[in-house]
Amino acid sequence: MPETPGVHLTLAEQHELYTARYSRRSLFRAGAVGGAALAVGGVLPATGSAATEKVAGAAVRPFGRHIAFGVDPSQQVVVSWQVPAAVTAPFVRIGLSPTDLGQPITPEVRTLTSQLSWQKPLEDEPLVKPKTVTQYYLHARLDQLVPDTTYFYVVGHQGFDPAGTLEGVATFHTAPAVGRPAAFGFTAFGDQGVGYNATATTGLISSLAPAFHLHMGDLSYANRDGGGDTTDAYDARVWDQFFAQNESASAQIPWMMAIGNHEMEPWYAADGYGGVRARFTMPDNAWGGSTGIYSWRYQNVGLVSLDGNDICYNTATNLNYTKGKQLAWLKATLAAMRADKTVDFIVVYFHQCAYSTCHSNGAELGAQQQWTPLFDTYKVDLVLNGHNHIYERTDPIRAGKATRKLASGDTVTPAKDGTTYVVAGGGGGGVYTFPASDTYMGHETSNDKPVPMQISDESGKDHIVNVTWSRVRYTGYCLVSVNVAAATGTTPAKMTVRALTEDGTAVDQFTVSK
Repeated sequence: MPETPGVHLTLAEQHELYTARYSRRSLFRAGAVGGAALAVGGVLPATGSAATEKVAGAAVRPFGRHIAFGVDPSQQVVVSWQVPAAVTAPFVRIGLSPTDLGQPITPEVRTLTSQLSWQKPLEDEPLVKPKTVTQYYLHARLDQLVPDTTYFYVVGHQGFDPAGTLEGVATFHTAPAVGRPAAFGFTAFGDQGVGYNATATTGLISSLAPAFHLHMGDLSYANRDGGGDTTDAYDARVWDQFFAQNESASAQIPWMMAIGNHEMEPWYAADGYGGVRARFTMPDNAWGGSTGIYSWRYQNVGLVSLDGNDICYNTATNLNYTKGKQLAWLKATLAAMRADKTVDFIVVYFHQCAYSTCHSNGAELGAQQQWTPLFDTYKVDLVLNGHNHIYERTDPIRAGKATRKLASGDTVTPAKDGTTYVVAGGGGGGVYTFPASDTYMGHETSNDKPVPMQISDESGKDHIVNVTWSRVRYTGYCLVSVNVAAATGTTPAKMTVRALTEDGTAVDQFTVSK
């Protein structure tokens, strides 16, 4: 398919164009570590055959462990990791004691092969170098676990078995069963990347010890341009840095990710998400083949992950790629959650900003047109976004307008007041600016005048709209920490939401009450 000057190709068209330039055999070479292969269109399941070692197993160490919950976090956990070379018989062992781990459990292995010829490496290359980069991702789905229980685990392969040595032992904790309420916390941010600020926010997660962490997209910035184009500057091995950087937290705290525009990698699949499917195992229960679109539940909180690239006018490469399926699924999912009387709160997270006054990426008109009316209808309590590398929090909003002022320290009742929107894109990937002054807890500034919001229409043209709902603005790195308390005989269920800087200083706090 030839490129036409002035016409922006969709991600699927970019993928078709690129696979026409490179042979399927050379670009999507089947990998073999336990028998998995990545082909055009996505990840194929493991066949169960073992490969001959390219490097002695004793010389290879697993790295980049990251765990995730399944749909039922009281019983389902996925343990994922990497190995830097092909190994034989990889495994995970789990148990209730670090000195009494069980029999090896065989993971699914997903092999991702990338041509160096279409990459722009960040680091110097040796004079003698391979033509491809092959990454080996392993995923073990654990089911029928005991609720509210701490498990110990190790990962290994033939030639390296850490069981009994305490080397690399990590833990995870399953959720209490639904109906047995207990207080818990979770954290969230987007736009992390790799570097010392990203490392600092990861360290803050570890210090808070949440039940889980939400990552609102733009994870590694291996794709530095983020346009979903085959001309984007890309280095596949940045993902190795990302997983290694975060392992201290992600090996023991489930990270639940949403897809950002920098996760669109057209070299691997027509939807751009072949790389995502190789690296992560999310619930992905919206429909067969959905990626990064899923719902799940932790105790009394229903959680929904959306793919903002589907409704994004600002970076339109994957605009409407689900052909309305995501919208229909979202409506049905929110309706079911709100009808469930045991779900006190609904939290929705996705990358692009439904509402933001930061002009670097602006606010997403597609989200305002398609999704926020559903958030109003089903009284979504909290929406978490990334994309703009700042912290911003709105007053409660209904039908695009603030219903009241929500100062730091105040309480909001979404059923009456509307939905509160938080942009927490300060995970580490650089910092943007606002068109108005910062105003945050302990450093409040005059904030009564309208602030300009920038949006792009479906044609890509930018517009400015003055808004009054931008209540808290902070320029800097930070994350969101949420503490959830169940209802008692005298008090309603509550979520206390705080924004914390890298050193743990609070710049915002508010309470969401049932």
